[in-house]
Amino acid sequence: MTASLAPALIARVAAELSLGTGQVQRTLALFDEGATLPFVARYRKEVTGGLDEVQLRDVRERADYLQELEDRRAAILKSVEEQGKLDDVLRAAILGADTKQALEDLYLPFKPKRRTRAMIARERGLGPLAEALWSGAVDDAAALASAAGYILPGVDGKESEVPSAEAALQGARDILAEQLSEDAAVRGWVREVTRAKGVVTSQVVEDKRRDDSKFKDYFEYREPLGTIPSHRMLAIRRGEAEGELLWRVEAPVDEIVARLTREAVGERPAVQQLGLVAQDCYKRLLALAIEGELRLELKTRADDEAISIFGRNLEQLLLASPAGERRVVGLDPGFRTGVKVAVVSQTGALVHTDTLYLHQEDRFAGAMRALIARFAPELIAIGNGTASRETETLTKAALRELDAPRPQVVVVNEAGASVYSASDLARAEFPELDVSLRGAVSIARRLQDPLAELVKIDPKSIGVGQYQHDVNQTRLKQRLDDTVMSCVNRVGVEVNTASAALLAYVAGIGPSLAQSIVAQRDKEGGLRSREALKAVPRLGAKAFEQAAGFLRVRGGAHPLDASAVHPERYALVERMAADLGVEVRALVGNEGLVDRVALERYVSGDVGMPTLRDIVSELKKPGRDPRAAFEPPAFRDDITKPSDLAVGMVLEGVVTNVVAFGAFVDIGVHQDGLVHVSQLSDRYVRDANEVVQVGQRVQVTVQAVDLPRNRIALTMKKEGGAGGTKSARPEAKANVKPAGKGAGGKAPAFVPQKGAVAPNGMRFK
Repeated sequence: MTASLAPALIARVAAELSLGTGQVQRTLALFDEGATLPFVARYRKEVTGGLDEVQLRDVRERADYLQELEDRRAAILKSVEEQGKLDDVLRAAILGADTKQALEDLYLPFKPKRRTRAMIARERGLGPLAEALWSGAVDDAAALASAAGYILPGVDGKESEVPSAEAALQGARDILAEQLSEDAAVRGWVREVTRAKGVVTSQVVEDKRRDDSKFKDYFEYREPLGTIPSHRMLAIRRGEAEGELLWRVEAPVDEIVARLTREAVGERPAVQQLGLVAQDCYKRLLALAIEGELRLELKTRADDEAISIFGRNLEQLLLASPAGERRVVGLDPGFRTGVKVAVVSQTGALVHTDTLYLHQEDRFAGAMRALIARFAPELIAIGNGTASRETETLTKAALRELDAPRPQVVVVNEAGASVYSASDLARAEFPELDVSLRGAVSIARRLQDPLAELVKIDPKSIGVGQYQHDVNQTRLKQRLDDTVMSCVNRVGVEVNTASAALLAYVAGIGPSLAQSIVAQRDKEGGLRSREALKAVPRLGAKAFEQAAGFLRVRGGAHPLDASAVHPERYALVERMAADLGVEVRALVGNEGLVDRVALERYVSGDVGMPTLRDIVSELKKPGRDPRAAFEPPAFRDDITKPSDLAVGMVLEGVVTNVVAFGAFVDIGVHQDGLVHVSQLSDRYVRDANEVVQVGQRVQVTVQAVDLPRNRIALTMKKEGGAGGTKSARPEAKANVKPAGKGAGGKAPAFVPQKGAVAPNGMRFK
């Protein structure tokens, strides 16, 4: 919480993010009051000055960091003061530290620690000798003689703790080495030099060397620490975790030791002794410590980028265009256990299940035709896992025997379906159903509404990130939960048909209230209005405020219940309608009437032009779905597996994953191909997201096929790309087509086409 964030820190957040101080202060006040990010972004634009979700998240995260910094600063001040070591100079330094790292550097000499060599030397009375060397009272020539005065005789037959002058000097050097290593300024510049000039190196563990290793590229690898990209850092870390690689940060040792020596010696006469102190300080104390810090920094930096990529890809996947309320047959392919069949109604209700076997071709075809005759499905969804192509082939053959219109066949990306099938949620929804049959239901429902079905699955299992299991899991979960919540609230949720899993992501609701809403609607046979939500147990005024605008009640008591207009603005819309001399119901959806509304008349203390423009936009197209339609590409029927590919082939595909180093594209062979970032365009591309996004239709040329390693290299460059592959056919040129939108941003009707691919691997035949 940031309620106590000092004005100076609020000003700092504002300056860092190029925002107004008032904007930041008011935004943080909303969050402290319990407002959710989607609610603030959509319904409090006047308060925040129109900040979008990304800006709001940045404000919240930066404020949280600074609050944690202040809490840590207070704890350090208290600890040092209790030790009786807090003087004015140290207090000023601690108060002036502006990062957590700087604070920890200052606290290091006072931090409780295990016994060190320096502690033992002090216990043996060698502190004055160390001080004499450091102060310049003793030079190298007199060092041994001075040290002789610190020799301790053995007691009761025990060996002496300081048996010689050299042992005394060693102890004094231990004290000075620790003292130098704990100097905040020294640690700061050693860290910066290593960060600027250090190199990440990796080597293969010798008994793990093999030519088919996925880490082969990193067997003997070097790259500057400052420029190594996140995906390579994550790959190296994965190689270490799997026992194939060893990696470290290689620092400019000679440069660092030389500078340490200059700083340790200075004008002091004990040049030789202090030179040894500098070498020991770095090699024994600083080197491993700074390397550990920078290894963690590299991980954090890589995690940040990987989490950002995953969140962006997940958003694009969740907002893929839905097929809508259509009857669907879902097929979960399998050889040995058979093809699991689930028929779902327009609303996703399960109406029939069956199991068919690919080796019984005649029975398979007859059963499919019987299903179609009985249930008249409009679509057939086939999971893209094992036996997908065989299932697709038999299904197509069965459909040829039918008169038109025939249902469209769609290949659906089934990533994560098995996770859902075995989950508590799936067991509660279908307690009597076999696990694999639950998977068929999920596949069918994914086609109807990807968002509604995918929210039931742990986002990490969907597979649109890079090394998602290696990054900080707490931060990843927070980002993915925020992304899912953002998508759900952007689209809106029909309160009477949504699952509890979907309702749980509505702003202000959560799992417990979602279950209460489901129980209430079941009890009453459906909720008739948004106002009826107030009768849901434990759904208080704050939860209603946060959630109501994102919940839709189709055919509700109030004409605006099916729109994104918040109930707190119903009276305002009623005034608009009255001023036009019509009922609200006549105003909703009537663009001509809405255009006659004079917005400036309705500006008030808490309602400005941003809110009014949102209301007018919603009145013109109430309850509009922001998800776009798509133009699906065609997969070639003769290309079904990687071995069918040849260099130079020009194919259409769909982007399934965007990562730091490029984009993966499904071209219909059960193994996505990689378009490296350098092959995405004829121009320089820094970020793959500048060119492609998940679900986008693209045209690619095959550059290389590595069957042993199961890798396919593709290019979107013109004339076959940099690899020199060319095609005489004009269609070899890159042709990236982003998904389009209908008028006003509303997704046009879902019209599947023959040989088509929907977002995230849905293919039509």
